[in-house]
Amino acid sequence: MNDAADETSSGRRLGAILPWGLAAALLVVLGGLVAAVVVGLTTEPAPDVADATPQMAPPPETPEPRVPPVADSSEPAPETSPETVPETTEAASAEPSPAKSPPAEPDSAGPAPRETVSAPEPPADPAPAPATPSPETVETPTPEVAAAPRIPVPPVAAPSRDALPPAPDPALVEPSSFGPLPRIGPTGREPWQAYARPFDKRDDRPRVAVILSGLGLSSAATEAAIQGLPGEVTLAFQPFADNIQQWIRLARAAGHEVLLNLPMEPVDFPENDPGPRALFVTLSPDENEERLRWALSRVTGYVGVVNHMGSRFTTSRDAMQPILAEIKARGLLYVDARSSARSVATVMATQMQVPRAINDRFLDAREVSRTTIDARLTELERIAKDAGVSIAIGQAFPVTIERVREWARTLDRKGIALVPVSAVVNAQADR
Repeated sequence: MNDAADETSSGRRLGAILPWGLAAALLVVLGGLVAAVVVGLTTEPAPDVADATPQMAPPPETPEPRVPPVADSSEPAPETSPETVPETTEAASAEPSPAKSPPAEPDSAGPAPRETVSAPEPPADPAPAPATPSPETVETPTPEVAAAPRIPVPPVAAPSRDALPPAPDPALVEPSSFGPLPRIGPTGREPWQAYARPFDKRDDRPRVAVILSGLGLSSAATEAAIQGLPGEVTLAFQPFADNIQQWIRLARAAGHEVLLNLPMEPVDFPENDPGPRALFVTLSPDENEERLRWALSRVTGYVGVVNHMGSRFTTSRDAMQPILAEIKARGLLYVDARSSARSVATVMATQMQVPRAINDRFLDAREVSRTTIDARLTELERIAKDAGVSIAIGQAFPVTIERVREWARTLDRKGIALVPVSAVVNAQADR
């Protein structure tokens, strides 16, 4: 009985304790939930997966390429020497690039060549690019240089109202193993007449012709002669000059009649060297003719040849005979520079019926000064008034170009006509 009473008493105590225990446990759980809610309200919620990307460092906007100012295409391009072109190209190609991406397609309406030849310049602070950039944002940066590298070509001549027609005339060209050679056309038309600068034959004033010789070796001197002298001045180019066809094209565009220098042996060779593939009295006629054809094939659009040096070669009848025969057969004229007083070239040309002209004065052979050049030009006027015709040869010295240009402006009021050399062919007495 006592045991049953104890069990009954324990059960009652347990029944009284359980509700309070459950209530305490519930109270603890509710307190924890309240605490969690409070903490959640005061703490920034964790970013959603969809919003994770904006929290990362945004990719930098592609900077607008820095393009240097480009000269207007209508203006003459500055001159670029062959030495400077490789340096510019190497400097551009040596710059590191953060990413090898293909250059953007050039706009067909814009100056594409300047962008396509430029090497990309890395940005100062490279930043990661977008994973999938759009074509609108991908651009090739332009290096900060004055202009894109250029192939060294002669400068563009200013338009001239008396520009000569473009050369060559296809009917006056003979293909050969050397290159295009001049020839007499099927109708008998000769290159020395076809490529001549027009002249009014009714003008009966005394005529003077000036030849500036040795052009093509200096770009500055050649450009100064083409641009700075009146179109009536005849220009003679060395056959071994670079870009000779371009120079002759520009000379004719400026109105100048053109000759080809023919290097010949001087009496003081080798102290004075006439240049590569010159004609020598010690060579066989076949060798000299081959060298002549090489020179003639270097360019087209000239009216004839003038000897360069040749104080020994022009005194040899045996050496001159095959040369003059070839010149005649190809419809060209010959100017005897008279580098030797004993030259037989003029007399032989007359006998062989080669169109010829004779130099009367060298403007700057022994001394290059204003006084000397002015004195020679005055002599040229006197000879023209006495004989009706006179010819002078000068070189492309700055002072020679300047004095000839100023002198030419005075001729009209003196009653003298400045003419191309073709206008005085066969007009002088033999000597």
